[in-house]
Amino acid sequence: MPKRVLNVGQCAPDHGSITHFIESSFDAKVDRGHLLKDSLEKLGANDYALVLVNRKLDADYSDGIEIIKHLKADERFRDLPCMLVSNYPEWQEKAVEAGAAPGFGKSELRQQQTREKLATILDSRS
Repeated sequence: MPKRVLNVGQCAPDHGSITHFIESSFDAKVDRGHLLKDSLEKLGANDYALVLVNRKLDADYSDGIEIIKHLKADERFRDLPCMLVSNYPEWQEKAVEAGAAPGFGKSELRQQQTREKLATILDSRS
């Protein structure tokens, strides 16, 4: 059975690129979340292996780090791996400080290091 990934806050073209990359590289299915509320509903209804969060959510341009902080503060999702999608190293550092695993930027999507970061989660969780 494929692992599930929740991709939060991406615009349609970026969601498509990320979905294609993950689904063609791993035995995984990617779902889309837009904001905290609908993402929490999806998280409560499905078993996800990973949550990807855009630095700025496309729907309202709110801060994706706040989604990560919310998930890490909720005991239901505290241990669920999260990654920030951002090309900015300073934002990656903030995400890791908030409890996320080191993420990747959209420009790094097809790089081997991104595949390796995702593999640590998508190839290891049952």
